[in-house]
Amino acid sequence: METPKYRRIILKLSGEALAGDQGFGIDPDLVNAIAAEVKEVKNKGIEIAIVVGGGNIWRGVVGSAKGMDRATADYMGMLATVINSLALQDALEKHGVDTRVQTAIEMREVAEPYIRRRAIRHLEKGRVVIFAGGTGNPFFSTDTTAALRAAEIEAEVILMAKKVDGVYDSDPRLNSGAQKFTELEYLDVLNKGLAVMDSTAISLCMENKIPIIVFSVDKRGNILKIVMGDKIGTIVGRESNGQGSS
Repeated sequence: METPKYRRIILKLSGEALAGDQGFGIDPDLVNAIAAEVKEVKNKGIEIAIVVGGGNIWRGVVGSAKGMDRATADYMGMLATVINSLALQDALEKHGVDTRVQTAIEMREVAEPYIRRRAIRHLEKGRVVIFAGGTGNPFFSTDTTAALRAAEIEAEVILMAKKVDGVYDSDPRLNSGAQKFTELEYLDVLNKGLAVMDSTAISLCMENKIPIIVFSVDKRGNILKIVMGDKIGTIVGRESNGQGSS
């Protein structure tokens, strides 16, 4: 039996990843498919924590750009991540996966408050933990949440599930000649302004030596392949030798 490459991971799902082709809201079929894939990974003995964005429901920066108070807009975005997290929890539990949602903003009627030691204990007991509510502070993205929680729970890698199959030097949806990187250093992402994570999140990962793997959420089986050691997408960080594009 193959041995998984990683023991504990953070899976970062963008809100857009849960919307599917409709571009907004929650696609129940897609959420169900992601839950089935997470179950496969968990059954390999891997501890999984998930951070979900809220862009399929509300994006704080968009509200702010249209004149809304930035802090208020960001708090609305945090609440959107809770909606997504509860949808994902429901799908996972329908697959028989014991799941806990922990929120950075306390709302005990629907989820546990985020407590680092409790989160780690859930993982050790084989439960999937979903971190909702961002960091609990405005002006920070859910990418930063993923980096922060990964450092706190000592995750070995962050898997960034996106609508594209890696990191490119330009948007492959707009430029057919865009070049895909197979490996990057943290500073490459910052210096080249590549759309992986925001600078705060990348800096946190660099400081704590947490690698990031960017891959397509649309291709089923990718999560399991990555944790079993397959080279998929783009890797950013300590396993990189910083060499060019594919």
